Amino acid sequence: MRHKPVLLNEVVDMLNCKPNKNYVDCTVGTGGHAEAILERIGKGRLVGIDCDETAIRIAGESLKKFGDRFVPVCDNFTNVEAIFKKLNIGFVDGILFDLGISLHQLDEPSRGFSFMRDGPLDMRMDRTKEGTAGEFVNQLPEKKLVELLRNFGEERATRRIARRIVELRAKKPIRTTKELADIISGVFRKRGRIHPATKTFQALRIAVNGELEALHAVLEKASCLLSIGGRICVISYHSLEDRIVKREFLRLSKGTPWENAKCKPGSASKVKLLILTKKPLVPSRGEVLLNRRSRSAKMRVAERIE
Repeated sequence: MRHKPVLLNEVVDMLNCKPNKNYVDCTVGTGGHAEAILERIGKGRLVGIDCDETAIRIAGESLKKFGDRFVPVCDNFTNVEAIFKKLNIGFVDGILFDLGISLHQLDEPSRGFSFMRDGPLDMRMDRTKEGTAGEFVNQLPEKKLVELLRNFGEERATRRIARRIVELRAKKPIRTTKELADIISGVFRKRGRIHPATKTFQALRIAVNGELEALHAVLEKASCLLSIGGRICVISYHSLEDRIVKREFLRLSKGTPWENAKCKPGSASKVKLLILTKKPLVPSRGEVLLNRRSRSAKMRVAERIE
């Protein structure tokens, strides 16, 4: 099953996709948003970046009808400046980030992202990197586990979960997603609206992939690579991501002199964004009914004005 792109019409509209302009999808996944953008921009090009080799392969196959107008790149989006340099790209007219994980990652047990399918505790988006979720679970000291669950999962039962993990891993290593999910479920007397393991799995995934650090690092870089009038759209799925995007957009809306910026000068003395979404855009009720995974999505958009 192909991943359903979230807020598809809103993305194409807010990116202000125009014929013969160039765009970047920094989290191309299997190509849902990219396909809609390519259909709108005529002879324009779209660079699709993803650190997941499987995603890039699927995107390349599904978008081959666009020929060399689609440029797939298997890399981490934090390297966007180096990618631009290698491809001899100056500025682009729109940049998209659709954060989080895709359907093909969740539905593949061997990736270890989901507690709904039993598989190894992996959770790496880039499987060439070291450091799996299993290593975090089995090797981190209890105090570090508590911090991880609190900071990246906003989990209330952090101490109880960490203590139970440490107790049980002393008897034998915790190897699979089902083992970990069952351990966490056993900590809670009552089961609420969401699965008890949801926040712990989120926290581990964020930690394994350094997701928040990467988001912090890339937003200013990406803004520097926009042409004047170019737009940046970021779709997030939990408050930790959304908070970073909100704060970074606000900071960049006040203007960032080049001597303080993290990127090279372009056509202006500073980077300045105009925030176009005072409140984040969210999926319609109809979209949530058709695609339950979209229910937590929030999109913030800004335009480079200097």
